[in-house]
Amino acid sequence: MDRHNPPSGGSNPNFMARQLELSDKDYQDIAAFVHKASGINLLDGKKELVRARLIKRINQLEFRDFKSYFRYATTDASGDELVFLLDALATNLTSFFREPQHFDFMAKVFLPELEKKRKKPGGGGPRLRIWSAACSSGEEPYTIAMVVLEKNPYFANGGDFRILATDLSTKVLNVAKKGQYGPESVKNINPVAVKSFMVKTPTDKGSYFTVTPQLRNLISFRRFNLMDPLPYKGPMDLIFCRNVMIYFDRETIGQLIAKFHKLLEIGGYLFIGHSESLSGLTHDYQYVAPCIYRKVSN
Repeated sequence: MDRHNPPSGGSNPNFMARQLELSDKDYQDIAAFVHKASGINLLDGKKELVRARLIKRINQLEFRDFKSYFRYATTDASGDELVFLLDALATNLTSFFREPQHFDFMAKVFLPELEKKRKKPGGGGPRLRIWSAACSSGEEPYTIAMVVLEKNPYFANGGDFRILATDLSTKVLNVAKKGQYGPESVKNINPVAVKSFMVKTPTDKGSYFTVTPQLRNLISFRRFNLMDPLPYKGPMDLIFCRNVMIYFDRETIGQLIAKFHKLLEIGGYLFIGHSESLSGLTHDYQYVAPCIYRKVSN
């Protein structure tokens, strides 16, 4: 049946067990739409990934095929189903202190630079603004907050410090806002930091760790599509956009890093993922180290 309004869903085992095929035409239509809407490139051999990530939802809502579901998702007046579709097709993989060289750079280079500025005559109390531009389930922005509070007493004692954490997926943002993680998730965190910034709660099913209000209150979590115009005035001192651009084509990457450049403070840094590079792209950043770039002028 071709539905225009989603049913309650999930009650009919005959629908839940269906193994629908995704035609090349429907795959190309979905991939083209997602690319335009979010920048994510789902072409080049990702047909099975698209099918696998949408089939459960299509069966749950009892649509007859991918085409009818896609029509519904892109015409739903509330926009809720489109958010679900984009959530399903976005890849979210993260961990605390992932790619630790960035956090080492923060601790050994960036924060000392900021402290020197603060101690100069007339330096006053600097503000610190950091954007985690694809924060997933929150491990990245919470890691950033831990590093700043551990390494810079000024910000640990009430200095003007905020983190903006955004993601396309509402599902992972809900996890991030809750700030609760299992023991496997926190294994890469120094035990001293775990003790300082997390509360351990034993349960019948094992312990979980909840970030403290001190960390959570530093971070604003918001849904944001990187393809949309930036609603933030900035300036930002650091922008983390790691392991996202691997899903974008070169034109999209060029547009995105140009937007980041406008938002960064002069002297601010852009951190990208270890499998990403700005090599071969026209840009105005200064290369600092692998995956680290600096804005040196407007």
